[in-house]
Amino acid sequence: MDNCYQSLIRQTSKDFVWLIVDDGSTDSTKQLVDEWLQEKKIEIRYVWQENVGMHGAHNTAYELIDTELNVCIDSDDYMPKDAVEKINHFWRKYGSEKVSGLIGLDANTNNEVIGTRLPETLKSSTLFHLYNEHGVTGDKKLVYRSELTKQHRYPIFQNEKYVGLAYKYYMLDKEYEMLLLNEVLCCVEYLQDGSSLNMFNQYRKNPKGFAFYRKELMKLPFAGLAYKFRQAIHFVSSSLLMNNKNFLKENPSKALTIIAIPFGIILYFYILLKTRVSQG
Repeated sequence: MDNCYQSLIRQTSKDFVWLIVDDGSTDSTKQLVDEWLQEKKIEIRYVWQENVGMHGAHNTAYELIDTELNVCIDSDDYMPKDAVEKINHFWRKYGSEKVSGLIGLDANTNNEVIGTRLPETLKSSTLFHLYNEHGVTGDKKLVYRSELTKQHRYPIFQNEKYVGLAYKYYMLDKEYEMLLLNEVLCCVEYLQDGSSLNMFNQYRKNPKGFAFYRKELMKLPFAGLAYKFRQAIHFVSSSLLMNNKNFLKENPSKALTIIAIPFGIILYFYILLKTRVSQG
């Protein structure tokens, strides 16, 4: 977390607020923040809450944000020293209420862009179409208009701590495109090993969150049939994990889901096998 702080105090523009949502940590985070607050080098707001998962922390952040734009930075990540300046300059020049925000690049700690750069031929796009039509890969840094991110609150399911963050982004895609900024706005600790296994464990522990997420993606008006079919497979698998026998009545495309049932069953057993191996 100190890397993030150090990168923020080095920013060439101090026209920002660092809102820290502490999602139930039991380490020395509050003590660190108290020391930074005493230094008064940048504006910091700190909020602690019971652990509800990353999506719950995002809910809290979006309720409290009062700046025009917002960008989420994980505690282990950091921003190049001119990132805030680039965001503000770009938005002042091109931003408007016709778009939901802007998309920039993530890089690893060696300053290598993660995945592909953004298409040079496009000035704006939805996040969905970037990945599903324009061949963009890898994590990107999303900067949204705060009044919009207050919409589409993530649901909180009892005893679960995961809902796909892209739910909110794709809901906003229904109404707006985003401007494209081919500049690195954040450097991230990018660890590939173990990520798939971790996702399988999340899948098994949070079936309600995953089922909700897949069901909403099946409703996207701009998504193709193949995309919706993949979501239906995951919806079936998550429904089996939560022992929901009424999943056919609760989904937006019964015909597609019926076809997806055999594949969803296979995925269900595959998830059980992978997580059983990890737990063993």
